[in-house]
Amino acid sequence: MKVVLFCGGYGMRMRNGTASDVPKPMAMVGPRPLIWHVMRYYAHFGHTEFILCLGYGAHHIKDFFLNYEETTSNDFVLRGGKAELLSTDIADWTISFVQTGIESPIGERLRRVREHLGGDEMFLANYADVLTDAPLPSMIERFAKSEAGASMMVVPPQSSFHCVEMDEGGLVGSITAVSEMPLWENGGYFVLRQEVFDHIPENGDLVADGCAELAKRGRLLAYPYRGFWKPTDTVKERYALDEAYTRGVRPWALWEKDRVPA
Repeated sequence: MKVVLFCGGYGMRMRNGTASDVPKPMAMVGPRPLIWHVMRYYAHFGHTEFILCLGYGAHHIKDFFLNYEETTSNDFVLRGGKAELLSTDIADWTISFVQTGIESPIGERLRRVREHLGGDEMFLANYADVLTDAPLPSMIERFAKSEAGASMMVVPPQSSFHCVEMDEGGLVGSITAVSEMPLWENGGYFVLRQEVFDHIPENGDLVADGCAELAKRGRLLAYPYRGFWKPTDTVKERYALDEAYTRGVRPWALWEKDRVPA
């Protein structure tokens, strides 16, 4: 299945106070940017046709792949001054780089790459800034067996705040962590049918327009997941993932679990 990645936003919450035109999916986690980790996740399950919805800072993403260094994340033998790779990351990937506008909402970005989906009824989509170890084949199979027009992975709220229940006099009756409440939030991993395009207007949004309309029609499927799921909306969250990578704690790197030690 083709994978559409939305990677053209400003990523303002990722800024650390310095001027930069680097888009959020290019923030580094270990020696590779976020978008690479997301793409490796999909490639691990055999989905290697990518459509990148570019916008802000597009040249950073283009330059990364045009000048891709396989030796950064693969073992190799240096023979006669030339590197002989023992494995490869992206040799079997097909990547379409599509400029979808600087200010375009997610739904509009999706509309602008529709022609690149060809006649595929189903396809995958992602914000390119969230890492997970979710079982993608199960997600796809569950959706394929349904008649829904779209499926979104949903996760428990990630906030560390607490909700307070109180009476009219201000007396608190209970305090509950947001993460323990019976709520779910959009996890950013979508499986879609082309039907979703029928519900996204020009300059519309994938979730607020497309998914919301499908929900009204009883055609939106949720895939609840309580396993590893980490966003990178802030500098703090990105640093936490980078630090975990350095310590070797990489639950999202499912491709590493298949490697046989020498």
